[in-house]
Amino acid sequence: MKADRMMKKCSALLAAAALALTVQAQEVKKPGHAGNPVFPGWYADPEGLVFGKKYWIFPTFSAPYEQQVFFDAFSSDDLVHWKKHPHVLDSAAVKWAKRAMWAPAVIKKGKQYFFFFGANDIQHNGEPGGIGVAVADKPEGPYRDYLGKPLVDSIVHGAQPIDQYVFHDKDGAYYLIYGGWGHCNIARLKDDFTGFIPFEDGTVFREITPEKYVEGPTMFIRNGKYYFMWSEGGWGGPDYSVAYAIADSPAGPFKRIGKILQQDPAIATGAGHHSVIHNAKHDQWFIVYHRRPLGKKGANERETCIDRMEFNEDGTIRPVVMTKEGVRRLRL
Repeated sequence: MKADRMMKKCSALLAAAALALTVQAQEVKKPGHAGNPVFPGWYADPEGLVFGKKYWIFPTFSAPYEQQVFFDAFSSDDLVHWKKHPHVLDSAAVKWAKRAMWAPAVIKKGKQYFFFFGANDIQHNGEPGGIGVAVADKPEGPYRDYLGKPLVDSIVHGAQPIDQYVFHDKDGAYYLIYGGWGHCNIARLKDDFTGFIPFEDGTVFREITPEKYVEGPTMFIRNGKYYFMWSEGGWGGPDYSVAYAIADSPAGPFKRIGKILQQDPAIATGAGHHSVIHNAKHDQWFIVYHRRPLGKKGANERETCIDRMEFNEDGTIRPVVMTKEGVRRLRL
């Protein structure tokens, strides 16, 4: 009997060791791949960019609103190895921003870098907050407040002033595309980013909300077509996802085509609020997004990931396959 007990105990120990080795193996990066998440920590709403010979990611620090008072950034030469640049912008540099600093949108113009962000999670017109702009001489900052006040401080067409994206059109125009609460607006920016240029009909903000839009807009051009993408579902739940439309102009009209990123019970849930990186040299496209690890239920338990984004011959986007190994090493 004693021998049997010893055998059972040894078997249990061996099984536990085998399980531990299996888990450890799953956590080891595949050689030459980034692995997902691409860097540690809770980060969401990632803005992926290319500046020169480096990839950049500017995410939201995923935490309770009162703790969201700074932004970190990350840079990489190859999509695999990422360097953290802490506190490239924080509320000490933006006196009117007190909490809920969200969803960076960064763009280079001339020799300067402009950092658009949402702050304070305003719920009504008249509250201090909205979409702000900061500026720096390097992508890693430090950024300083550009206007001393929000660029957009009101709820227009039902769109909460959050989740901003700055789109540079092929004719040289710059547009601010933004909005939460199921509404999306577009407005043409002045060349110095201090305000807006009205459209031909005299309006400043034009609503371009497609079917099922919730938040998180982004846009890019491919083969002369405008791809407009957004997030659907609830940001704190498992059904968060990404859908898209294609049009002939940045103002649409945009007819929803379908989802291309959503939860995978074998990988992660809550996959959404993304951006797109294009390596023009190799003509490879990547989707940079956040997702919630399996077993995690907290709304702020979100991590930043990158996977391939591919197209069909007709220009439509193939459903994104979420992976644990992530993308291969690729230089610019």
